[in-house]
Amino acid sequence: MAATPIDLRPGGLPETVLDPAPPAAAAAWEAAMGQPLAERGAALATVAARWPRLLEAWAELGRYAASEGRHVEAYAYCRVGYHRGLDALRAAGWRGSGYVRWAEPANRGFLWSLLGLGRSAAAIGERDEADRCAGFLVQLDPGGEPPIGEWPQA
Repeated sequence: MAATPIDLRPGGLPETVLDPAPPAAAAAWEAAMGQPLAERGAALATVAARWPRLLEAWAELGRYAASEGRHVEAYAYCRVGYHRGLDALRAAGWRGSGYVRWAEPANRGFLWSLLGLGRSAAAIGERDEADRCAGFLVQLDPGGEPPIGEWPQA
């Protein structure tokens, strides 16, 4: 018989929502994303250097690197976004369990970083890491899906 977790908290697991990005950082990220593809990587790097806590910048740097087949770089960018995201989640009250949903726009930089970390790990043959990331995503948002976009395949 499989073990079924029992949650004795009223209302179930807590849900954590990250704080939105500062307006200047969000505007810079939007401007970087609007650059022609050939210039986007440099623009995103500039944004990440200016606002290193902007998770969307790390996730998009990872996606950009992966789209060019640079999966080791994508892995590194996404790992930065993932770890900075864990710090942000803890600061927002997350204590290692509970939901972090795709439906909340402020959570997407972290979730894309985690998704990208797993996909990049798979691309470089780090199967255990890829499996851990996939499992963590399901724990954070069971049945949740990224709202837009795809991660480039290896």
